[in-house]
Amino acid sequence: MKNLERIFAEKLLKIKAIKLQPSNPFTWASGWKSPFYCDNRKTLSYPSLRNFVKIEISRLILERFSAVDAIAGVATGAIPQGALVADELNLPFVYVRSSPKDHGLENLIEGELRPGMKVVVVEDLVSTGGSSLKAVEAIRRDGCEVIGMIAAFTYGFDVAEKAFKAARVNLVTLTNYEAVLDVALKTEYITPDDVQVLAEWRKDPANWDLGK
Repeated sequence: MKNLERIFAEKLLKIKAIKLQPSNPFTWASGWKSPFYCDNRKTLSYPSLRNFVKIEISRLILERFSAVDAIAGVATGAIPQGALVADELNLPFVYVRSSPKDHGLENLIEGELRPGMKVVVVEDLVSTGGSSLKAVEAIRRDGCEVIGMIAAFTYGFDVAEKAFKAARVNLVTLTNYEAVLDVALKTEYITPDDVQVLAEWRKDPANWDLGK
């Protein structure tokens, strides 16, 4: 029987949410160069898959973080997923900006959290973990407790795992880099040569650049 990681990996590959461009690397927000990009926000355009993500994240929250009082989405990618999950669980929803709004109330957190609330953060993707953990810090400054984070996908980098451990945040994901790579190779979505390029990148993703 296939586990959730492989099932969701297959679904992402089917809608071509995984992009592989070894000869024309992507540049992430962190500045890292990468031949691999996961755009799982594409799931929003497929009603059945959108529903799958909503149900599975909701299920994981009930299983792992049942004391939850509110759901927080990380802007911008996880706002829709977070709102869908909050609606499914009938819980309050907020979202956390990457920086305070530059007008009006200058909010960093949009919506209302009450001090003492137990919050689960919903994220679409975790790479270095920087933006995800900034959202956690903002919620904690608001006097709330972050009892966990659920992301659709993680690259599983050591730097992120260490950062989450240091921040005392329990991260749960629907799928991950290893599962996607395994399914992609077995379904011939990528070639063995692509795997070699990706292996070189994974050795030192912060400093990798094609041709160097």
